[in-house]
Amino acid sequence: MPIITPDGRYIVVNGRLWRASNPHLPEEERRQLVSQLMQARRAVGTALKGKNAPALKQARAAVQKAKVALGERGLPWWPETEGPDYNRHLVKNTPYIEWFNSQ
Repeated sequence: MPIITPDGRYIVVNGRLWRASNPHLPEEERRQLVSQLMQARRAVGTALKGKNAPALKQARAAVQKAKVALGERGLPWWPETEGPDYNRHLVKNTPYIEWFNSQ
């Protein structure tokens, strides 16, 4: 189970921050988007195994679309005034380092 930052913005995986899904999404919408994301990820795997470049491009676009809708990519789901986005940064290079070291 990944560690979640105190503000709920990120999960920590192998010392790196990854933007968490928008917690303000209605549960049914979140479920549908996660289902779409999993379907798209399966399509990526199928396209890779089949060495199907057009299908791979389409599947990766579907993954991107679902992740943006979930708030994991694209613009941050929190107001810009609440701080910068540290998505994909190493925790040690962010203001979360003290919190992380105390875990």
